[in-house]
Amino acid sequence: MFTPVKSSKRTIITSLSILSLAVSLGACGGGSSDTPDTTTTTPDSGSEGTTTALNPPLEGNVALTGAGASFPAPLYQNWFVQLNKEVPSLQVNYQSVGSGAGVEQFTAGTVDFGASDVAMTDEEMAAVERGTLLLPVTAGSIVMAYNLPGVEGLKLSREAYVGIFNGTITNWNDPIIAEANPDLQLPDQPITVVHRSDGSGTTGVFTKHLSSISQEWEASIGQGKSVEWPTDKGKFIGGKGNEGVTASIQQNEGSIGYIEYGYAKQNSIPVAELENASGNYIAPTDESASATLDAVTLPENLRAFITDPEGDQSYPIVTYTWILAYETYDDPQKAIAMEAMIQYALTEGQEQSKQLGYVPLPPSVREKVAAAADVISPDYEIKVN
Repeated sequence: MFTPVKSSKRTIITSLSILSLAVSLGACGGGSSDTPDTTTTTPDSGSEGTTTALNPPLEGNVALTGAGASFPAPLYQNWFVQLNKEVPSLQVNYQSVGSGAGVEQFTAGTVDFGASDVAMTDEEMAAVERGTLLLPVTAGSIVMAYNLPGVEGLKLSREAYVGIFNGTITNWNDPIIAEANPDLQLPDQPITVVHRSDGSGTTGVFTKHLSSISQEWEASIGQGKSVEWPTDKGKFIGGKGNEGVTASIQQNEGSIGYIEYGYAKQNSIPVAELENASGNYIAPTDESASATLDAVTLPENLRAFITDPEGDQSYPIVTYTWILAYETYDDPQKAIAMEAMIQYALTEGQEQSKQLGYVPLPPSVREKVAAAADVISPDYEIKVN
C-alpha cells in the first residue's frame, strides 16, 4: 500500500469522500492548440477505495491537471486511478496530447504539470517563470511494430531500418532486409511506413537515434518532435499519437511504424529485433531495456539522452519520459498533492510499470528524482525506501 511519509510532528487521520478520477487519454496532438478527442476512465463509483492519511493532510479536495506525452499515457492512467483509490481527496486529470503540446501548455501555465518524452531544452526551461523540474518517472522502448501475416522474428539491421524510414527501401523482399532474415519468406510487397503526424516526443527520440547512427539521415531529415518525412519516395501515412500509429499498423497489411513497446504489447503486434551498437540483434524486453538504462549514467539535472547505447545486450532505442513540474506552486495544497503524486509514481507505480510494458527505474534514479522533487512543498517529504 502507498504510505505517504509523515513529515510533521503530529499525525492527523482524516476520512475523505471518494472522488471520481477522470483520466483523459485522447489522440496525441503536437504543437496544435486544437482540443484533442478524449475518452474518460473513472474508478468504479461503487468502490469504497482505501483512505490514506497525508500529513499534513489535504484541506478538502484537490485536483491536479496535466497534459503531454502519449508514450506513458496508459501507465499514467493506471497510476492516477489507483492513487485516487488510496487518496480519495486527490484527483489527477491527464490529457494525452503529445509531448509538443504538453511542453506548450506547461510553459503557458495552463496545467499543473506537463509530460514529455524529450527533456526540455535550456531555452524552453528559461521561458517558465515559476521554474522547471524535469522528473523522469519511467522509461520505455520505442519499437518497430509491423503487420506482415506469417512473418515472425523479423530482424532489421541499422542499414535496413534507416533505409525503410528514409524511403530508400520500399519493398519487404529488398536484399538488405533479406540478408538478416535468411530463414524468413519475405513477401514481394510494398512497405507502408506509419509515422506520427503530430509533434511528438516519441518522434524526437526516434529521429535522434537515427541521426546518431546515420549521417545520411541527419543531413536529409534530421531530428525533432516533427520532421519532414520523404513522402515522395514511398508510401507514408501519418497517425496521431501512439494510439493512432498503432491503429494504422493494425489496419494496413505490409506496414511498419514506431511506437512505445507497451502499445505493441497490449495489442499483440509483432515487433522487429534491431541491430544494436555491438552488432547484435536485440528484441525489446524488460531485460534489454534495463541493460540500456544501466549503460547510461543519469546526470544530476536528470536529463539523459540515450541515442545509441553501448552494451552487448542493450536495446538501441530506449528513453526516459519526464513529468514536468514547477519549482513553486501558489497553492500550498497543490504543492503537497504534487509531491504525493510523484511519491506514488516512484514507489507503487514502479511495480505497475513492468506489466504494462514500461521499464521500472533503478533505485538510484528513484532516489535522485525524489530528492529533486522534494523542493516543491516544504511541508512534505518524499521517500522511496
